[in-house]
Amino acid sequence: MGASLRKYLVAGLLAWLPLAITIWVLGQILDVVNGVFGSLLAALALLVPESMRQGVLDLRHVPGLGVVILAAGLLLSGVFVANIFGQWLLRQWDRLLSNIPIVKSIYSSVKQVSDTLFSSSGNAFREAVLVQYPHAGSWTIAFVTGSPSGEVACHLPEEHVSVYVPTTPNPTSGFFLIMPRAQIKPLQMSVDEALKYVISMGTVAPMAHADSPCAPAGESPRN
Repeated sequence: MGASLRKYLVAGLLAWLPLAITIWVLGQILDVVNGVFGSLLAALALLVPESMRQGVLDLRHVPGLGVVILAAGLLLSGVFVANIFGQWLLRQWDRLLSNIPIVKSIYSSVKQVSDTLFSSSGNAFREAVLVQYPHAGSWTIAFVTGSPSGEVACHLPEEHVSVYVPTTPNPTSGFFLIMPRAQIKPLQMSVDEALKYVISMGTVAPMAHADSPCAPAGESPRN
């Protein structure tokens, strides 16, 4: 009786846990968006006539309005900076922030990282590989972030690659390593599949691609 009860409790937990975590993550994101939206409305309320001030502040209580305005703002910003004048204005803004002490260090670093990660022409986080970490004979999944350059590359005698080794189950923290290319093993799985494998601590293993040497004989190509 006790074993059956425990089995049913675990089955129920496995059924509801993914949904509960998804709702919690979305709730955290909405809280951040609503907080930013509320701060903007509070600043806007100071600029409008007093008779309209309460009406502006009441917009904070409209469900989902902050998300809609944020999405619209991102879309309009993307359209604006995609043209010549918007790109020129963005360069002037970057130049201004790059000349402010303390701010320039934070802004420049974040901008370089975001440009590298989200650029359509970049290679960061577009390849999953196997590396020996934290010691020889122990393997883990990593993501290629680029190649060493500048002074670092001058001290390396052979071709190296920069990789990011995520931690489990939280892949947002991890370790940055520079390793010889000959010591890494490329994987044919996608970055999404590799992330699922890392987050699940190896319990959600992606299927081998049809052209992979690990694929069973006669397996049809994956879609």
